[in-house]
Amino acid sequence: MSTSPFMQQALDLAAQAMRLTSPNPRVGCVIVGADGQVLGQGHTQEAGGPHAEVMALRDAASQGHPLEGATAYVTLEPCAHQGRTGPCCDALVHAKVSKVVAALADPNPLVAGKGFERLKAAGIEVTVGDGAQAAAEQNPGFLSRMTRHKPWVRMKMAASLDGQTALQNGKSQWITGPEARADGHAWRARACAILTGIGTVLEDDPVLDLRLCPLPDTTPRMPHLVLVDSRLETPLTAKLFQHTGPQALTPRQIWIYAAMDDPAKRQALEALGAQVTILPNPQGKVDLVALLTDLAKREVNELHVEAGHKLNGSLIREACVDEFLVYLAPTLLGLGQGMAQWGPLEDLSQGLSLQFTETRLIGKDLRVLARVQA
Repeated sequence: MSTSPFMQQALDLAAQAMRLTSPNPRVGCVIVGADGQVLGQGHTQEAGGPHAEVMALRDAASQGHPLEGATAYVTLEPCAHQGRTGPCCDALVHAKVSKVVAALADPNPLVAGKGFERLKAAGIEVTVGDGAQAAAEQNPGFLSRMTRHKPWVRMKMAASLDGQTALQNGKSQWITGPEARADGHAWRARACAILTGIGTVLEDDPVLDLRLCPLPDTTPRMPHLVLVDSRLETPLTAKLFQHTGPQALTPRQIWIYAAMDDPAKRQALEALGAQVTILPNPQGKVDLVALLTDLAKREVNELHVEAGHKLNGSLIREACVDEFLVYLAPTLLGLGQGMAQWGPLEDLSQGLSLQFTETRLIGKDLRVLARVQA
């Protein structure tokens, strides 16, 4: 099904909210008069701020446009509950629009068709499906959290063409070029949280910020940091505690997941602002599946993974990854450290089946997006 021009305009508006709305979905709205004139438009703001429909209604009001009989194109079902803001369906009813065209129904149990029902009860015509695939692609994390009760997990890796992420001595800076590194930071920026492991912290002492991807001037949002640290080995001097980025409405939180408790170390980490959660599995490691469930409860939609080959392998083995973001450099490194340590497999049929969804040159490097097939 093709996307209508006005819905495409609403999708373009939603794209402008890619780094802004977490944990809310990215939504755009365009209100069109009977003569085809755009009367108002907008996208969802930061959590607690107005939703797309309200922004579009305000835009129309600021221009003095009457809305009676207009059509609202919106990329997600208007909400029907009182959350951080009021119900958007009621705002559309009050504005006396005659039709709502929505790309997707909202799977949030607090909405889930109730918005459409309220609109129809008020005599407003409702159609659903225009631009559905594109709207879903803009919100994989929100849809995952609402339907699967876990975030959408995207694993980022940078490697040579023969699949090495580092030399045998651990050197990895820099396999890919500056354009690919900046692009990777842009993917960080759209995520709700960034996950790494204790091995990466001990070896590289990363900051895991957005320094290569300037934040917008308005309401910057920093992704939270998730650290898998089974034995609470995180140094108290780690750079991740020294982040001094721009002030954000949603400042970065640091969530450390361990398999065994050390009360003194836990207290010291918490004094630095971290939150420590003990989630062991039977093997004495962090229960990664339970970790994802816990992150969903913390309203994490998209989880961006930047870890070493051991944790990468564990996440793959536990079926925790939905999508791979891979940067391949035009170089061969021979023996080194691979992308993910898991297996060994006994048959090719046991491999993880993927679908390539995009390939693109970023500077001199090849960016590959591959999605795990259900």
